[in-house]
Amino acid sequence: MAKVGAQRAAELTGRSKSTVQRAMGTGKLSFEVDANGRRTVDVSELDRVFGLLPQGSGTHAALQNNASAEAELKRAADMLEIERLKMRVKMLEEQVDSLKDQLEDNKAQRDQWQRQAQQVLLTSQYSQKQAEELKAELVEQQRRVKMRRMQELEKAGKLNKPATPAQSADQAATTDSGKAAAAQIQGLWQKIRGDKAAAA
Repeated sequence: MAKVGAQRAAELTGRSKSTVQRAMGTGKLSFEVDANGRRTVDVSELDRVFGLLPQGSGTHAALQNNASAEAELKRAADMLEIERLKMRVKMLEEQVDSLKDQLEDNKAQRDQWQRQAQQVLLTSQYSQKQAEELKAELVEQQRRVKMRRMQELEKAGKLNKPATPAQSADQAATTDSGKAAAAQIQGLWQKIRGDKAAAA
């Protein structure tokens, strides 16, 4: 059956709108709340509680047409809401798929950066080890060259080894002895010359 609002119910029953609303509030008159939050009453319920005023056939047909139109509008509104919800669900699903793709890309990039970082670390460690080995090799080469030069100088007699304190003392004693011997020889020589001059 058709459903009408409080104002239309008052017109159909010949009662005031407040009387109809009061009957709704007390539970005497059953009603429903539509999608717009408006209380509606079935025409048959109005007839049961208050009785309907005699209506012309045209008015009754118009009432039925209005009820049909309202029902159609309600169905259309429901279908639009369903379509809107479907579109919303589809859009959310697309966003979820996009986020999944982005997450996979981020994971792939993260793995790639980790691999590159490990390669750089390994290369750096290897290069440092190579540098240390090269440095040690250069030091060893320099030591060998220096030793070879020293050996060559020793062979050529050009390398003067520093004297130890004992060697220095021996050299000094030898020098003093030589000087004393030279002085004695010179004194004897002068004495011999002097004797020769006296004899002459």
